[in-house]
Amino acid sequence: MANIAFIGLGNMGGPMAANLVKAGHSVTVFDLSKQAVDGLVAQGATTKPSAQECVVGAEFVISMLPAGKHVSGVYLAENGLINHIAPGTLVIDSSTIDVQTAKSVGQALSAQNIEFIDAPVSGGVGGATAGTLSFMVGGSDEQFNKAKPVLENMGKNIFHAGELGAGQVAKVCNNMLLSVLMAGTSEALQLGIANGLDPKVLSDIMSKSSGSNWTLDVYNPCPNVMENVPSSNDYQGGFMVDLMAKDLGLAMDTAVASQSSTPMGALARSLYAMHAAAGNGGKDFSSIFNMFEHKNKN
Repeated sequence: MANIAFIGLGNMGGPMAANLVKAGHSVTVFDLSKQAVDGLVAQGATTKPSAQECVVGAEFVISMLPAGKHVSGVYLAENGLINHIAPGTLVIDSSTIDVQTAKSVGQALSAQNIEFIDAPVSGGVGGATAGTLSFMVGGSDEQFNKAKPVLENMGKNIFHAGELGAGQVAKVCNNMLLSVLMAGTSEALQLGIANGLDPKVLSDIMSKSSGSNWTLDVYNPCPNVMENVPSSNDYQGGFMVDLMAKDLGLAMDTAVASQSSTPMGALARSLYAMHAAAGNGGKDFSSIFNMFEHKNKN
């Protein structure tokens, strides 16, 4: 078992840290939310007054933070963690951030003999809680092999995407596709409803036909078609529209940097930006289903 410092106990980070505690690791946690910290301490974690103190003596440092500016600030600021993490420690950043920030933070830490991998996740809050996340890792073979036993306590699919930054590229590609599938599935279901079809019947038909996909079969966006998904809970829980819009922005930045053509991704970004601007940013991303509702009842 390892000494692990975990920084960032939000909707994803909290359950991930809890699974490390359950696995028997010595986990020291930090978050700006006292409630989040207290919840992990109640499950067996320990804490310190600052993130800087948490990382002292850690063999692994795991961070789950909102955006690139937070990751850069936490590690590289004047009193950043780079000044407190011991050489030889492996830093695992599971935040979803831009590729350039992942590379710059990793390179700065490497210069101080601190190892770093980018390891964003897929699977949502449910996957974080169940310990079934998918990790997409960017780093060397040696770093991947060192991190894998720890990552396996939080996820079931651990992929080595490539060198530093590759995890972030894989993540934005995945979420761009996910957004396109969710928008297309919502559009198709609303077309069927507007023409008198029962959405559950239509979902069953498409699930057994060539239109089958994850958003239809596992995360159906139409309320009351499927139990235990956000659409049947007023789109609460799950993966927020604001986060999907952020990830799509990262995907478009990545596309511009490589001069890639992503017309479907660009349209999905526009749709999610519109949906967020209409006051839906805190809802689950499947709520885009409502954007396609047929308004003409004549």
